[in-house]
Amino acid sequence: MPSASSLSSSKQAHPLIGLTTYRKYSRDTNRPLFGLMRAYVTAVVAGGGIPLLIPLGLSDEDLLAIVERVDGLVLPGGGDIDPDFYRGNRHDALRGIDADRDRVEITVVQQATKLNKPFLAICRGFQVLNVALGGTMWEDLASQRPEGIKHDYYLNGRRSDVPHTVEVSPDSRLATIVQRETVPVNSLHHQGVRDIAADLTVTAVAPDGLVEGLELVGHPFAVGVQWHPENLIQNDPAMLALFEALTMASQNGR
Repeated sequence: MPSASSLSSSKQAHPLIGLTTYRKYSRDTNRPLFGLMRAYVTAVVAGGGIPLLIPLGLSDEDLLAIVERVDGLVLPGGGDIDPDFYRGNRHDALRGIDADRDRVEITVVQQATKLNKPFLAICRGFQVLNVALGGTMWEDLASQRPEGIKHDYYLNGRRSDVPHTVEVSPDSRLATIVQRETVPVNSLHHQGVRDIAADLTVTAVAPDGLVEGLELVGHPFAVGVQWHPENLIQNDPAMLALFEALTMASQNGR
């Protein structure tokens, strides 16, 4: 019979990865739910982590308790950030705003930054990272950066399509993870980061100059990407490597 210590060691083998959620309504009953696309959970498991979904509506104190107890975090994609959080404008193209979700995720990023908790920020999460640390946003790329390429492929096509590449800074943590300087990515956003927060450094750029990678220098693992690697893990080992790197950093931080 295994000892209590061996059972405890076995349970600690895989790090606990918290993932924030969003509000939605059940199609069948129209009842309110907290949800998350399954691809995020699948990617965390494939990367060696144990996913834990974090509901909205919690107090800042309860969020701190969660951040302290999990080993790592994922900030997923979703609707737009309320421009009040970055001194922006009420553009007509804004959609899916949930001020409580903004509060929750901004709080989680700020706490994870202070506590040196590893986290991976994806699409909206990437934008939340920038806003949480003092950066700003393009409210709508198509109208505010008309010279740029198309980025809003979420309106058509598959989430696994890779319509453009990004150039990765060779001396970045991101480059170490993906082992490439040019990476094909999906593009499922209509907003983008504008002024970069002072504590962040740019690690990836789209062909039109839009920033698509950020990381926090001096932090054990604070990596943000504008694309959706969770939808690409089946076809590109570099995308799975992002989740594996998060798992490793989360294990090392215990």
